[in-house]
Amino acid sequence: MKMKNVLFAVSFVLFLPAVSLRAQIGKRFPSERKLVKDPVTGVMLTFLTSTPAGDSKIYQTHNQWTSDGQWLIFRSGRIKGEALAVNERTGGQVQVTQGGYTGMLCVARRSMKLYYMRNADTSRRRGALQVVETDLEKVLADSKAGKMRAVSVYQRVCGTIPDSLNGGGDMALDAEEKYVYFRVSRAEAQKHLTPGMKIESNFGPRNMGAGPAGLAGMDLSTGEIKYITSVPFQIGHIQTNPWVPGEIVFCWETGGKSPQRTWTVMADGTGLRPLYPESEYEWVTHEAVITKDEVAMAIMGHRKIAASGKRDTAGTHWSGMNPGQEAAWGPSGTREKPTGLAIVNLRTREMVIAAQTKSGSGLWHVHGSDDGRWAVGDDFSRSIYLIDRHTGEMILLSTGHKATAADHPHPTMSPDGTRIEIQSAMLSADNRSMNICIIPVPELWLKRKYD
Repeated sequence: MKMKNVLFAVSFVLFLPAVSLRAQIGKRFPSERKLVKDPVTGVMLTFLTSTPAGDSKIYQTHNQWTSDGQWLIFRSGRIKGEALAVNERTGGQVQVTQGGYTGMLCVARRSMKLYYMRNADTSRRRGALQVVETDLEKVLADSKAGKMRAVSVYQRVCGTIPDSLNGGGDMALDAEEKYVYFRVSRAEAQKHLTPGMKIESNFGPRNMGAGPAGLAGMDLSTGEIKYITSVPFQIGHIQTNPWVPGEIVFCWETGGKSPQRTWTVMADGTGLRPLYPESEYEWVTHEAVITKDEVAMAIMGHRKIAASGKRDTAGTHWSGMNPGQEAAWGPSGTREKPTGLAIVNLRTREMVIAAQTKSGSGLWHVHGSDDGRWAVGDDFSRSIYLIDRHTGEMILLSTGHKATAADHPHPTMSPDGTRIEIQSAMLSADNRSMNICIIPVPELWLKRKYD
């Protein structure tokens, strides 16, 4: 054998371990599933992950479960920059992306598909973004069989968002799963503003909220991009109504209280309006579409009436357990006015308060069941409360998830309304690292009958 060929053969052999160790779509991880009894409520919690690998769930504005109801999609440090699926019954984990993703993971409700953005040029942090579709059915089946094929069998690039339109990774999937909607850049939004519209400046001590911003949509079959609307403020938390095609909900993002938090618009640009018109005394946050006609949101009661809070040494944010205490947020967030888990009807525009904690921060991140039976929320202590919307009864469902956790629980109801997914630091030795946890709705509550 010639020396050139020998060197090539040696280098190829040396390269093999590096290739085999590289993360590949379909890679399997052993089950970490554990049953843990809540030490306070006695509810049996199912931890689908239980090691300190930096897990986090999808935000509660978006679907978590695959359409077959068997898997949950989540983010994890196990494979840096990639998404995983965990089987709720067995605890088995499978890598379901390859090539990375950025921003929101959009799990389809009607099909076994996952949609997300990734950088078109992986060497750049900014630039054009690809919208990618993963066929979860193929990935999970081939992974189980141990016969993975080329990544192109599982992933499809639906289209590219050019650098000039790139407004970040905020994205939502339309009810019919034919379009995604996303935020566009300030420069692009400026081009589509209504003449004479006043551009909003930053609001609050976090120096966020300035506009303009805009929304656009992409046809997933053709990659065609269509502009929707521009607004004079910073857009955040884009979500869709899973039952009404073209209905979009989003917020004015300031990192805290905003002058008018919740907004809605149709995908053709019509119907732009505040979802719930709020006053300066109301701290509205963490809205989530929960039924065909309803959006849940928190009206916070987390600030003392006698004092407006104090600043930390930097004077820009609250450094303790209870955020949003700075005087610069204005007079909102106290219990001088009605507060609690509020539910707004998109059609009638009526709002009701489903429940409120008697003390403490009040409910913070909120969600509800598709059938309108349950509502759920967490608070600053990371405790989880369940509400029977028929009776108005509220119970503490689970606690002990540690206020020192790296993030909040972000409770999300399952589509069938029988359980709740959260992220929890209950099992973490460092009191920060989080795991994926399922909390069941109590059997006695599920058996309730109503007149």
